[in-house]
Amino acid sequence: MLRLAGDLRGYKLSARDGDIGKAEEFYFDDRSWAVRYLIADTGGWLGGRQVLISPYALDPARKDDQVIPVDLTKKQIESSPSLDTDKPVSRQYEIQYYSFYGWPAYWGGPYMWGGFAYPQRQGRWSAATRHKKDDDPHLRSTKDVTGRTIQARDGEIGHVSDFVVDDEDWAIRYLIVDTRNWWPGKKVLISTQWIERISWEESKVFINLTREAVKGSPEYTEEALITRDYEEELHRHYLRERYWLADEPGREQKELVGRH
Repeated sequence: MLRLAGDLRGYKLSARDGDIGKAEEFYFDDRSWAVRYLIADTGGWLGGRQVLISPYALDPARKDDQVIPVDLTKKQIESSPSLDTDKPVSRQYEIQYYSFYGWPAYWGGPYMWGGFAYPQRQGRWSAATRHKKDDDPHLRSTKDVTGRTIQARDGEIGHVSDFVVDDEDWAIRYLIVDTRNWWPGKKVLISTQWIERISWEESKVFINLTREAVKGSPEYTEEALITRDYEEELHRHYLRERYWLADEPGREQKELVGRH
């Protein structure tokens, strides 16, 4: 299901044996646009530690009671490799983290999740899951990208206001772009497949679309559901390939999706 990252912020994180805190933000890979970790706000429980939860342990969020189930125990989380709040997530840390939980390394294969298109909890990965010594995880936080300027081919067009996340494979499908500072505009969705690069120095996200194309795209409103019909209309407008047709061979197409 497609959900807004901003809506998930503040959801209660419920481990197998009790609550561990609340969802704060997400780290994502700025090459594949996959969410790699949920950053948990644990209050004073593990003071000074940055607590990361991989999608391997996350079940779909429940809107009714605003809970994200976590398939781990509190003891597992407490005993997991420690990462100081002010330290970046290195590949070396990720190797320790994934080894501790016995999950397959997402960087060890050709797909978004290593050998799979979706997070797979079965099996263990070994050191032979071949990582590069100097491999940069390219992790960015949703907080850091929010507010950055969107640069179309022919000029600035808006800024990032939120992210649309698929909680099945934990891909960021769209950026929500607010164009109202550039003209009496609207909010629109920009697929992450249409992003060329992020410039951290210029604080910009570059897209391979024109301003006129974005201006004429279907409007996004917070009250509306992101249905498959809406996505079809959006992709037809831009004459772009639909991402759901490139899912794993033999996997059924997803049903209508929405915020709720």
